[in-house]
Amino acid sequence: MSEDETLQVRGDYVGATADELRRKTSADKTAGMVSQKALFLRRGKVSLHEDRLVLGDWGEDGGDLVLRRADITSVEVRFTDLYGRFIGGLLNAGKPLILGTVPAGEVYLLIDRKEFMETTDDRAWAARIEAWLSR
Repeated sequence: MSEDETLQVRGDYVGATADELRRKTSADKTAGMVSQKALFLRRGKVSLHEDRLVLGDWGEDGGDLVLRRADITSVEVRFTDLYGRFIGGLLNAGKPLILGTVPAGEVYLLIDRKEFMETTDDRAWAARIEAWLSR
């Protein structure tokens, strides 16, 4: 079976680690209210396969972050002090997907974000990932 045959779902993401968000300045956060891309410098394709979750182009070298089930320690969709409602939009649909991971620490993702509407598919992705983890 080829890799594409085991692909379950794919989307576009912008992302950052919690450490990267902690280092953002007030100016960065102000710019983030206009476009989340000011805060989330990592971007690429996210894909969920039978045996792994892949964040394409995650590394500074363009390499992928490949997460196996054992690499993911938590899955949440919520606002935090690093990315709050004021920056993420007033709607709950703008909450980031936060993955606790062994190799990268906490990872904040906005998946298939609609800039104008300030919505994401993060809740659907959280449900998919939680179902995948429980297999």
